[in-house]
Amino acid sequence: MANLLIIESGGKVKKLKSILGAGWTVKASMGHVRELADDGEDSLGFDLDGSHIHCRYVPRSSQAKKILSELRGAIRQADRIYLGTDPDREGETIGWHLTQALRLKNPLRVTYTEITKAAVDRAIAHPKTLDSNLVAAGRARDCLDKLVGYKGSRLVWRLNNGCKSMGRVQSATLHLLVKREQEILAFKPQDYWVVWVEYQEGFKAVYAGRTYPQTTQRRNSRDKNKTQPDDAGEETPVSEGTRVLSQEDADQLVAIARTHAHYVVTVEGKTVKQSPPAAFITSTLQQSAGAKLKLNPEVTMKIAQSLYEAGHITYMRTDSVALSPEFCQAAKQWLLQHDPDNVPARVAAHRSKSGAQEAHEAIRPTHVERTPEQLSVQLTRDEAKLYDLIWNRAIATQCCQAQLSKTRIVTQSGDVFWEARGQVLLVPGYTRYWHNIAADSQLPRVQPGQPLTLDNAGADKKQTQPPPRYSEPKLVQAMERSGIGRPSTYAPTIKTLKARNYVQLSKGKLQPTQLGMELDAFLAQVLPDLIQPEFTAKMESDLDAIASGKLDWECYLTGWNRDYFAPALNSAFSQVPEIASQTQSTPKGESKRRPRTELTDYSCPKCQHRMTKVFSTSKKLKADHFLSCDNREGGCGAVMFWNAKAGEYELPRSDRPVTAKPAKPAKSAKPAKPANLTEYICPKCGKPLELYEYEKEGQTKKMLRCANPKSRQGKCKNVAYFWTKRGTFWSPKLGEVKG
Repeated sequence: MANLLIIESGGKVKKLKSILGAGWTVKASMGHVRELADDGEDSLGFDLDGSHIHCRYVPRSSQAKKILSELRGAIRQADRIYLGTDPDREGETIGWHLTQALRLKNPLRVTYTEITKAAVDRAIAHPKTLDSNLVAAGRARDCLDKLVGYKGSRLVWRLNNGCKSMGRVQSATLHLLVKREQEILAFKPQDYWVVWVEYQEGFKAVYAGRTYPQTTQRRNSRDKNKTQPDDAGEETPVSEGTRVLSQEDADQLVAIARTHAHYVVTVEGKTVKQSPPAAFITSTLQQSAGAKLKLNPEVTMKIAQSLYEAGHITYMRTDSVALSPEFCQAAKQWLLQHDPDNVPARVAAHRSKSGAQEAHEAIRPTHVERTPEQLSVQLTRDEAKLYDLIWNRAIATQCCQAQLSKTRIVTQSGDVFWEARGQVLLVPGYTRYWHNIAADSQLPRVQPGQPLTLDNAGADKKQTQPPPRYSEPKLVQAMERSGIGRPSTYAPTIKTLKARNYVQLSKGKLQPTQLGMELDAFLAQVLPDLIQPEFTAKMESDLDAIASGKLDWECYLTGWNRDYFAPALNSAFSQVPEIASQTQSTPKGESKRRPRTELTDYSCPKCQHRMTKVFSTSKKLKADHFLSCDNREGGCGAVMFWNAKAGEYELPRSDRPVTAKPAKPAKSAKPAKPANLTEYICPKCGKPLELYEYEKEGQTKKMLRCANPKSRQGKCKNVAYFWTKRGTFWSPKLGEVKG
């Protein structure tokens, strides 16, 4: 009997053929083969008819047509057809599309979360039918995303600033980034002082107040002694004690410390237990790979895909922390053989978040015996590193708790209390495989009432810091916690935001661009609900309800459009001034939309009109923009281009005024001092530093640089001091400027 197994990825074909053996043909659809057509109203490819939806599907590409033709040929030669697409909502939907496009009658659905002989044989032995509820949820998501994306994008085009699209998940994620950026811009730093004492007995304590500090009291958020930082790489904050808000108060406390005797008030010690973290799900894998391996979510998923297709790990798109009983037993046997003291009487239990697909497993190695050391010779460098993370995390979940000894010493001088905290790892437990506990900080043994000898006392001036921008791992964490998107959408969403130039990476952090800020501000005015995480999360939970059979997908989508989206969109269009239709004919070679522009403070050298910065992707430009004296706004139409060597904008050669070549000055003559020279000296060549002003993100910035243009291209290249909020010039390499 001839059997045909149709899967998604071509990377699995060879592995599955070796498992199934003779009598089996394995073919790959190479992902989705059909998509909604680009026809009908707004090119949606479907019609909303009362409470029904009529969809029109077409092959995704010429390659998809070819694949469908090849599959039809394979079907004619097969007695049984099995659909082995991925075990999630998207995979179920692809299986349905294959059934429809190939006109399959009662195909056998098989699912497995790992490509091993045992798992595949078990799936083949117990075939199912396609889950109509999962298919409905998949189709609903496709229609919902196209409805919001296509109709909403027509709206943002009216901004006429280069915005290409909006999206249900995309725009809510952008709003997270913009909201954080607004918090940073609005943040006003405040000075504070950390007052401390050091004792000859060998420890340091910080100011804890004028009344005895209770054990349960938390002076500020930075004092929380977090023993288990999150997977996105959040560092354990250092205890700073009670902040002092003036120099006068800080000096007074230091004086008290230096003039009064010190003694121990209390010594508290306790042993605490720390449970191992849960096994990886998609989001925590992306977070840990970003924090520990510096891999972005997209790269992480590509590497995980290759590990899955090679049969080394389970399916990598999952939101369930559950582990199979077979793996738990295998891990226990491995620990009994290699680390018997780390086998707990009862394994720590972890609960998946609400709405997780509990039929799935967490991400784990398929064979615990394949240690990272053994597999490293078969894998690429990045594959080996990611497998090492997955293997160790999975093993750690089956280990004993870690035990820590925590110590707290409270001392007193005069009416002032001081506090020191320390911790020591007593029993490593799971941390042998997954270390996520702060380093030891051991305090000496002292007794209550014991006098102490002051070695030093002081106060460090600090400033409060704005909230940090999101790294890519942190954004994935924020998306998951806010309910924005699902495991399969985290990485593609971030990739789209970067590709659309709505966000950019700045020093490893995601920063909204001016374009992204403009788009978010616009959507906040015209479609405020759609960018709120809570609103998007509710839509995700509705899709989950469809997947579990609690909602009819056609009634849900038509009702959502009728009751919310269509009225909201009509209201939004009415708020936007009319512009030329996007369908108007455009002269050949010209863009249908004007490029993004930004008014500057630069004066046109010809007519003194304020010039406009025009952004362009032309490869002929040395920068991503040029300046235009916009004649539509009363200017003369002149343009200026950036000259990187001269560090200034210049007119084209043909527009520059012709001047007589100046006579060479006499040898005794001294050149006139330019107005922008300063009294500061270049530390590299001894020449004066010049004050240079430039535009960045619509703001005028100031810096000091070497006044010698030739030296600036050579030994003085890195001499650059930037104007700071403190009112000084500072260089990341040279520190503050010196006279």
